[in-house]
Amino acid sequence: MNIRNQKIAYQDTHSFSNIVLDYIHNAPSLHKYYTHVPSVSSLHDAILQKKISTNTRHTLVTVLKQQYKAITLTSEVAHNIDALLLNNTYTVCTAHQPNICTGHLYFVYKIAHTIQLARTLAASYPSYNFVPVYYMGTEDADKEELNNITIHGQQLVWHTTQQGAFGSMVVDEQLIGLINSVAALLQHEPHTQELVAALKAAYTLHTTISDATRVLVHSLFGTHGLVILDGNDAMLKAQYKHVLIAEITHQASHNIVNSTSAELATIYKAQAHSRPINLFYLQPNSRERILLQADGTYAINNTSLVYTQAQLLNAIEATPECYSPNVILRGLYQETILPNIAYIGGGGELAYWLQLKALFAHYNVPLPVLILRNSILLQSHKVATQWHALGLGVAQLFEPLHHLEQQYISLHTKHTLNTAAARKDIETIYRNISNNAVAIAPTLEKHVLALLKKQLNKLIILDKKLLHAEKRNWANDLNRIRKIKALLFPNNTLQERADNLLPYYAQYGKAIIPMLIAESEAISNRFTIITLPEQKITNNPT
Repeated sequence: MNIRNQKIAYQDTHSFSNIVLDYIHNAPSLHKYYTHVPSVSSLHDAILQKKISTNTRHTLVTVLKQQYKAITLTSEVAHNIDALLLNNTYTVCTAHQPNICTGHLYFVYKIAHTIQLARTLAASYPSYNFVPVYYMGTEDADKEELNNITIHGQQLVWHTTQQGAFGSMVVDEQLIGLINSVAALLQHEPHTQELVAALKAAYTLHTTISDATRVLVHSLFGTHGLVILDGNDAMLKAQYKHVLIAEITHQASHNIVNSTSAELATIYKAQAHSRPINLFYLQPNSRERILLQADGTYAINNTSLVYTQAQLLNAIEATPECYSPNVILRGLYQETILPNIAYIGGGGELAYWLQLKALFAHYNVPLPVLILRNSILLQSHKVATQWHALGLGVAQLFEPLHHLEQQYISLHTKHTLNTAAARKDIETIYRNISNNAVAIAPTLEKHVLALLKKQLNKLIILDKKLLHAEKRNWANDLNRIRKIKALLFPNNTLQERADNLLPYYAQYGKAIIPMLIAESEAISNRFTIITLPEQKITNNPT
């Protein structure tokens, strides 16, 4: 059986914010907050605007070769790294934290989308080179968000006392134990041995999470040319010192972003909030905010460290790697060190990027084309067949369960399940009674209307009882609907925001990766539903 691919509009999933829907539909309310509409032709315009120095390219390639020194490069990645030295090479980028074992499914979808967009651009503009880049956000310190995965509804958590930037933490016995738990959960799948070997090759004792993630992601996407960059590097941050210094001396970003955020807040909910200083102080076991105090000194939050401005500026000159941009400044840093023309991100990411155009203009850095990442729902052939047998379409998968149950009963019942017609008749009768009663004694109107309301309420209760009784008659079908919804929407959320890649890899092997790339669209305003085959995937391009 071939993989089947179906699409529905994002708004029909009831899962995306108004700002995201307005952005992908080119709503005038957002035009001033971005430079280019997401299209292949706009990406050519972005190429013409993007200027990056030869020195910046050389620094980037030097850093990449250093970061990859312990990995045997695929020819595709080696070629792409070398191509970054050329003035006609541009990157297409996505960014994500180094979640253990790839985290949620959308981590993989973002990368697959990035690769597909780079391929599309290469075909559209053959005089340029396009390199897909995964920018690894290793400085994130939200351990509780990054230290767990969910497999078959069971959450596996890496319990570690390590603190600070997640990418700088190291693999320990507890994380090795988590991988053993993965092996046990997936032991009956045909490709589990191959999968566990890849995980153990990446997560070796005392290896940093940054290095382990690079090894794992390279094993998945290396043959597709994906270049992985860890921005936490002294040479790269040295190119960003002017922003770090401006942030300390006059808090350049705060007023700029706050002004834009206030404008957007009149229509949309703000995604990211600027602080007076949008930097963290980064040390081996901590990543803490830098706070400007009333006396003009700078304190490192949750520590006893206090610096004068001169001391802090000297430290930035000497050790820029110790200063970490927060969400407000991270994108600007990424666009400073990369010859980037497109950023692929989720709905929340695009929402905060729309707050940043004026900040980019202040530093004379072009805002990349912002592209909503592909969203995908994976379902087995068995589940798809059961859903179809119920007479339901893919759009109905996304309906709230109580609405779906009511729709199903309404479509299949042979009985009248509500008293709407009777209530209308009764209301007419009581209105006539009321008119007659008022003619006799006006004070009787309230009494008659109260009797009407009482009768209507009794009939509404009867409606609920009729529906409940009919649900019992269709209990088997409704239970099947509930089970499918629970399977495809864990914890009542999108599958991609809850489940992990590993069970799919264990079932289909590495072929799942080129399939996801092939099923990705370069630029799309539609949600993808993929029906996976029961047998081995054999017909996907590499």
